[in-house]
Amino acid sequence: MSAPFPLTPAERAAVMIFADGDPDENPWVAGKPRVEEIDVVDYDPSWPQRFAQEKVRLERTLGSYALHIEHVGSTAVPALAAKPIIDIDLLVADPAYEAGYIPPLTALGYTHTVREPSWYQHRMLRLDAPQINLHVFAAGSPEHLRHRLFRDWLIAHPEDRQLYAASKRRAKQGVNTMTDYNRNKQETVRQIYAKIFAALANGAN
Repeated sequence: MSAPFPLTPAERAAVMIFADGDPDENPWVAGKPRVEEIDVVDYDPSWPQRFAQEKVRLERTLGSYALHIEHVGSTAVPALAAKPIIDIDLLVADPAYEAGYIPPLTALGYTHTVREPSWYQHRMLRLDAPQINLHVFAAGSPEHLRHRLFRDWLIAHPEDRQLYAASKRRAKQGVNTMTDYNRNKQETVRQIYAKIFAALANGAN
C-alpha cells in the first residue's frame, strides 16, 4: 500500500494500537442510541457532492477554528455500499473546549450526541437533513489517521471493498441501533485493518 499522506514513525506506531476508552465513561450526551432503521444501500454518486456542500457550510461557520474537514467512512469510497449517512471528521485544536464549536454547530442544526474524553477526546454530532455524522478529533488523532487509511485502502483494494460490503449487509440484519450494527461488523473491520497494518509494517507509505 502506498498511502497518499505521510506518516511519521510515531504516527505509524500510534495508528496500529486500538486504544480503549474508560469502560465506566457514559458517552451519551442525549441518552442512549436511538432506535432507527439501519439501511445499507448501493453507492450513490451524489455522496461526495453532499460532503462538499456541507464542508462549505462548516468552513463558513467555524472559520479558522476548523483545522481540517475530511470525508471519511463508506460514503467516501466509490462503488461501496453504505448507510446513506455522510461521515465527516472535523479536526480542532482542542475537542475538550466544546464552547468553541458546539454552539455554532448547533445553530447549523447539529445535535451533540457523543462525548468520549477518554477515547481520543472524541465528540460526535448528528445532522438529520441531510444525514451526517460529524466526528470531532484533535489534529493528528490516531483514530482520524485510521479513518483515512481505511478509506484509502478500500478504494485501492476491490476485494476488501466487496468483503466489507457483504459484512455491512449482514450486520444490519436484526438490529435497530448504530451501536449494534457497528458491533456486528467489527470483526471484518479488524481483519482489514490487520492488512493495512501489515502493509505499514513492511514500509508502505
